[in-house]
Formats: sequence, structure tokens, C-alpha cells
Amino acid sequence: MAALTFDLQVTAENSRARAGKITTDHGEIMTPIFMPVGTVGTVKAVTQQQLKQDVSAQIILGNTYHLYLRPGTEVLEAAGGLHRFNGWDRPILTDSGGYQVFSLAANRKIKEEGVMFQSHIDGSRHLFTPESVMDIQRSIGADIIMAFDECPPYPSEYGYALKSMELTHRWLDRCFARLAETPDKYGYTQNLFPIVQGSTYKDLRKASCEYIASKNAVGNAIGGLSVGEPEEMMYEFTELCTEYLPIDKPRYLMGVGTPWNILEGIDRGIDMFDCVMPTRNGRNGMIFTTEGVINIKNKKWASDFSAIDPGLPNEMSQFYSKAYLRHLFVAEEILGMQLASIQNLSFYLWLVGEARKHIVAGDFSSWKKEMVEKVKKRL
Repeated sequence: MAALTFDLQVTAENSRARAGKITTDHGEIMTPIFMPVGTVGTVKAVTQQQLKQDVSAQIILGNTYHLYLRPGTEVLEAAGGLHRFNGWDRPILTDSGGYQVFSLAANRKIKEEGVMFQSHIDGSRHLFTPESVMDIQRSIGADIIMAFDECPPYPSEYGYALKSMELTHRWLDRCFARLAETPDKYGYTQNLFPIVQGSTYKDLRKASCEYIASKNAVGNAIGGLSVGEPEEMMYEFTELCTEYLPIDKPRYLMGVGTPWNILEGIDRGIDMFDCVMPTRNGRNGMIFTTEGVINIKNKKWASDFSAIDPGLPNEMSQFYSKAYLRHLFVAEEILGMQLASIQNLSFYLWLVGEARKHIVAGDFSSWKKEMVEKVKKRL
């Protein structure tokens, strides 16, 4: 089968925003795009049918660390890969587990060979190496697989950030070497995206971008942002990275973020985003809408019988009322978490779709300025 391709269709005026099309063996992805996070093979509280019909998701994520621990590669291989295991027939991207290992700071040890860590499930010890992580992602069977990297915390001292970046680059070389000596599984192409690191140091970010670009991968990712640094700093380093990453390859900003973060990222030349925020915050009663942000647990919504989001062209968002959704949360009914998750994901996919329309129409910059103010508003 064919490797991933990217067709850059339109670049906005007065902005680095662009509209494109990524083609994989499991279908096309129209960019800019938001990718719902399905860490353990499921987007929490949302079925695959709902992801297609209500959310209009084009690609979802899985996570190497979690899927390796359970159900494990033996089960996934016996099923024929994650696509067949969970019934999702559109593209899948898998994170390498580098961020999860980073978040287990108290239970992991980083060395040149790889990372030794303890399972959060049963405390068992495991070793992730660039080679083993490539093998695991082969077994999962994603269309886009991520390089194994070290994600330094914020803030990091310069010396640590430099050593971490250099280790990430050496691991990247090993990732490419491993993929070159192992075949694709399940009859379709698995495409590797390298990850830019370098913390919040401009010279390191530039060096990492140039090293990653030299690999001529089919796409590139920016990691190590949205880890606690101020928003303006995240925007600054996103813009710096897009200055040096190839124009003709998709750019993926990992783990970002709020609706306004995504609009600012698009403005700076990012094509792909993911974040647990729409589902995680939704399960806790934070609802993102076309008019602003709602805390559905507030008493002010108890007798508000208007639709959850009249501006969203989604049957569910217009069928149920704010009052009913609040009732579900107060009563601790599972349906409340499900409806909130679908609403938030639908809104995120609508937002990037609207951004694409305005890039194509030529008025993205003015639309984005107005939309950022609107989606930040607390209702």
C-alpha cells in the first residue's frame, strides 16, 4: 500500500494557516483537524458509530503505553490490529508512550537504552526502547506512529533540555532503523512522525526542527509544549517551529488544547491537534459551545430549556436541553457524561471545519479574531 501523502491546498493571507488533505490507506483527513483521544482503544463514553455520525471524526488516537499493558499486543495481533479490534475503519494515530512515561516521573528511569518503568496497573516493571516501541506500534497497527521521545518537564534547565533533545534524536535514528528492518503489518502502510523537542529554548527548538526536517519523514510533530508553560510561550514556540519545519508536510502539535489554543495554533501553521480536554472536561460538566463555555452544573441552567448548542449542526446538540443535561449531571446519570462528551467533540470538529472554510474563503484572520473571543466567553 502507499505511504501517507499531504496535499497542501490553500494558504491563508496574513497568516500561516493552511488547508490541506492527508491521504492514508484508511482514508483521507481534511486539515486542519482535531483528533479525539482514544487512549485505550476507546474515546471515553462515545461509540465508534457516534464518532462517525454525531462527531464527524476523521481520525482517532490510541496510546502505546496503555494498549501495551492491556489488552496487550498478543490480543491486538490476534484481532488483526486495533482497527479490527475496536471496529474503527478510518485512520488511527498512536502516541509512542513517551509522554505517559514522562508523567510517571516517580516510577521510571531513563537511560540510553530506553526507559524502565513500573505499570500503573500492577506495579510490574517494563522496558521501553525505541525498537520495542516501534514493534508495539506495528502490532497495534496505526496508520501514523510516533517516534519514541523524552518529553522534558517545564521548566527545564538548559543542560537537561539539551541532553534530552540529543537523546530524543538518537532514539529517532533507532526508530527509523527499526522500521526499515521490519515489515508493515496487516497489509497497509504505517507512517512514522518524528517529534521536535528542546523545551523553551529557541536555539534548541531550531536545532531539533532542523534535525527532524533532515529525516524527510512524511509528517512531523511538535512535542513538549502545553506542559505547564504560559499560553503565550506555547504560541511563540509553535510559531518558531513552523518556521523551520517543512511546508509540504503535515505538522502536528501534540496535546493541544483549548478551542482558542487550537485556533491560535492553526494561525501559526499547525494542521493536526489532539487533547483529552473535550472528553475529560465534558465528563466533569464543562461544555464547549459555539457561544462560549458552560458549567452545566450551575443552578442557572436548571430551568433553561433551550438546546445545548443551537449553533451546532448536530442533532443531539439541538435535541436535548441545557436543563435536561444539568439534571443528568446532578442525578449522576452516565448519559450526562456521554452527551457532554459528544457535544464537546462535535464542537471541536465543527471548529476546525469552520477554520478550514474560512482559510479557503480568504477571511480566516478576521474570523479567527472574532471566534477566539467568542469561544473563551464564560456563559
